[in-house]
Amino acid sequence: MPTEFDTFEIQGPVLFVPNRHRDPRGIFAETFRADEFRDAIGDVDLVQENQSISHPINTVRGLHYQAEPHAQGKLMRVVQGAVLDVAVDIRPHSPTFGRHIKIELSAENWYQLWIPPGFAHGFKTLRPDTHVIYKVSDYYSPSHDHGIAWNDPDLGIDWELYGQQAVLSDKDRQQPRFCDVTPLFAGGAIPANVSRQHGQFAAR
Repeated sequence: MPTEFDTFEIQGPVLFVPNRHRDPRGIFAETFRADEFRDAIGDVDLVQENQSISHPINTVRGLHYQAEPHAQGKLMRVVQGAVLDVAVDIRPHSPTFGRHIKIELSAENWYQLWIPPGFAHGFKTLRPDTHVIYKVSDYYSPSHDHGIAWNDPDLGIDWELYGQQAVLSDKDRQQPRFCDVTPLFAGGAIPANVSRQHGQFAAR
């Protein structure tokens, strides 16, 4: 059976939900098919696969993006534990510029989130020892690797920490504010007609 997919109010991200087949032995699913992926996304090649293991709960990784000409799309999947996954629209001419989606990905729900180029991405672990695997549409390029402060108040992201401290890398503690990096997107300033109102959407 084909994979189901949902879209969001912010155009671009897609949530894939593999159909799982159960029998007394356990569960089987096709977790990725290039033809179904291209039917939903378009002509995109996934060229590299990465894995992260985050031991503490409330580990925050992000917000990260690669600049053109090596911008990356990401297909995110959790194989152990769970994360709150966040993607911020940083496409300067998008009507949803600066807004974000967030959704829980877990080993139990098998969701896979496609985040296209033009989004800054991050996640917070909801359980200890969380394993995340993701495919990307361009190779890692250190000279194009950038980030935005995960807790920038202009973005209005509720990371659902409930008074607890995030666990961060030194790099992510020092990421710049959104307002300081927006002129770099596509080499120009923020369009005058783009609203600076921020918000979130969730699927399913």
